[in-house]
Amino acid sequence: MFRALVLEKEGDAAVAHVRELDESVLPAGEVTVAVEYSTLNYKDGLCLSPTGGGLVRAWPHVAGIDFAGVVEASEDARYKPGDKVVLTGWRVGEVHWGGYAQKAKVKADWLVPLPAGLTTRAAMAVGTAGFTSMLAVLALEDHGLVPEKGEVLVTGAAGGVGSVAVAILARLGYQVAAVTGRPETEGYLRDLGAARIVPRAELAETVKRPLESETWAGCIDAVGGAMLARVLGQMKYGGSVAAVGLAGGAGLPASVIPFLLRGVNLLGIDSVTKPYADRVRAWGRIVTDLPMDKLEAMVRPAVLADLPALGSAILKGEVQGRVVVDVNG
Repeated sequence: MFRALVLEKEGDAAVAHVRELDESVLPAGEVTVAVEYSTLNYKDGLCLSPTGGGLVRAWPHVAGIDFAGVVEASEDARYKPGDKVVLTGWRVGEVHWGGYAQKAKVKADWLVPLPAGLTTRAAMAVGTAGFTSMLAVLALEDHGLVPEKGEVLVTGAAGGVGSVAVAILARLGYQVAAVTGRPETEGYLRDLGAARIVPRAELAETVKRPLESETWAGCIDAVGGAMLARVLGQMKYGGSVAAVGLAGGAGLPASVIPFLLRGVNLLGIDSVTKPYADRVRAWGRIVTDLPMDKLEAMVRPAVLADLPALGSAILKGEVQGRVVVDVNG
């Protein structure tokens, strides 16, 4: 038997309860993992909502799009009992049961060995949000970004993706400008390494001019919508924007002019089905380039019973940093 946060349909709405389950109900997979920690991402908030956010298709369901733990049993030669592993993406927690449980059973292809020097708790302080941040940094570097080129903008900076992005970029020597709509997070962001704070209102609306002054050498954007459109017109020549989220909307009311006249690059960042080699590369860079003291400063601890309320809060933009869920707590 194991404990899990189970989403069940009650009438027209999904409701979450901590339940005791038998291991026989776990879905198909080659590897059974004794989960130690999970975390909370925006997508988890959607899954925990009364509708399942359009992501959950079958009930009952165990959400949690990432987890870290120890292999308990394996039918795949790549993993053996006792190995520590991390999972992010692959629609786990959406169409496949996820990490909000003491046990998970998944395909071996979805796992990555826990990098040396990282605990399972730290891996979930990173989680999908931090993993996505690292992928964005790598994409910007691969397109020529170096600290000497100028300031790098991070939108949605106090959220999970943004917090880790600020800490990594600052560690690498970049001048980071952090966008936030919550003035109370300014001290938090400066502690992570932000050199200046940009009020969200300054970038919240589109303008008629397709180009503004060249300001940013690079950008990691977690917002999308009108803010992304505005940022594109402020990029330096040849600069790149790594798009990682849509907290401000899925539309893009933008002009093609920044691409045609300034050679701006818009880089889409997918963390769900990223190939194995790219995952290993990103986790390796996380170990070397994410300051662990800064990571710890982002952490908000939680247990399974806390998740319904936290899921609602993250959808409202009320969660700062990274929630780390002790599934055994």
